[in-house]
Amino acid sequence: MRRLPSLFALSALLVVAAFSIAGAWMAGPGTAADAADVVASAEFDDSHFHLTNYIQQGITPQTFLAIMGSRVGRSTLFGIPLQQEWSYGNSGDYAPTYYLQTDAPLYYYSFTDAYIAQAYRSLPTRDQARFDPMITGFNPADMYAVDHIRRVLEMYPGVFAGIGEFTIHKEFVSAKVAGGAASLTNPALDRILDFAGAVGLVVLIHNDIDVPFAKPDSEPAYLTQMKALLKRHPKTTIIWAHIGLGRVVHPVRSSPGAAMRSSRQAAMVEEMLRDPALSHVNFDISWDEVAKYAVATPESIAQVSAMLNHYPDRFLFGTDTVAPAGPDAYFGVYDMWTPVWQRLTPAASLEIRKGNYERIFNEGRSRVREWERVNVK
Repeated sequence: MRRLPSLFALSALLVVAAFSIAGAWMAGPGTAADAADVVASAEFDDSHFHLTNYIQQGITPQTFLAIMGSRVGRSTLFGIPLQQEWSYGNSGDYAPTYYLQTDAPLYYYSFTDAYIAQAYRSLPTRDQARFDPMITGFNPADMYAVDHIRRVLEMYPGVFAGIGEFTIHKEFVSAKVAGGAASLTNPALDRILDFAGAVGLVVLIHNDIDVPFAKPDSEPAYLTQMKALLKRHPKTTIIWAHIGLGRVVHPVRSSPGAAMRSSRQAAMVEEMLRDPALSHVNFDISWDEVAKYAVATPESIAQVSAMLNHYPDRFLFGTDTVAPAGPDAYFGVYDMWTPVWQRLTPAASLEIRKGNYERIFNEGRSRVREWERVNVK
């Protein structure tokens, strides 16, 4: 009954064939100059992309390049650090592919880092330049997590630029992780962020700002702890994924009214942006769930646009798509932001779509390569 691998393989072949027939950018031999031209003229870079899903299946980087075409210049590249267990006693012959499809636990899948590294190395140099692989296959509640990250860097020098997306608090996910949930106050997490800062690894962290179904006017459950964590690591470049939002963790609101949904959330984010002790913290506006809140009403569009125009150097766009089957599934997230893009100044738009990505990840690449030169024998 389980035919998922063959279906994924067939999908990948069909996508590549379709794009090859259409004359996609990657079909020709290409040069480093060709790649540089694509990056320079692209609409956006993608700060948040999953090559594989919760059962470690997905698409190849070659297929993703075909989907990216000339609209996307560069992208992060990582899997999902958690594997969904297929428990026959729970779901029988039904093979779950997503964490909401079964009560069976999730467990950390460290092989994802080797898979991403090998997939990246399978590309020619000109194509490698368009990707920034990330290390994700570690347990952030494990004091030995730093040792895993170091081993990955030693095993695959010249590959990785950051760590993440990894998760601390996430609606419905955290409670399913075998061995217990991670915590913002766990010294293991501080060790990880300290090491990332010393090496130069860019950190992409998912942490919900609140618990699901929180009451209006309540203090977000994790905001104080999150800010304290960030302030403890001023030398680490950190990106807070989705600005702390989730599928059912809505923007913090002061009333049930739809027009007010993002008002307190934006105020809290702006307070963080003004805090000099958090100048090393950036926010990605990835995921269609985040986009739907931003463009929900004329009021939310105006409020979000104003914040992005005022702090254009602190936000990055990402899709947070997972092994997309084709261009429609991939570019749909970017296109949802059109009402906001139209309100941004040209300079702010360019920074959020591309400039911040390239500045942050160029620095990350450079610092990690230097650390490897000194420390990897």
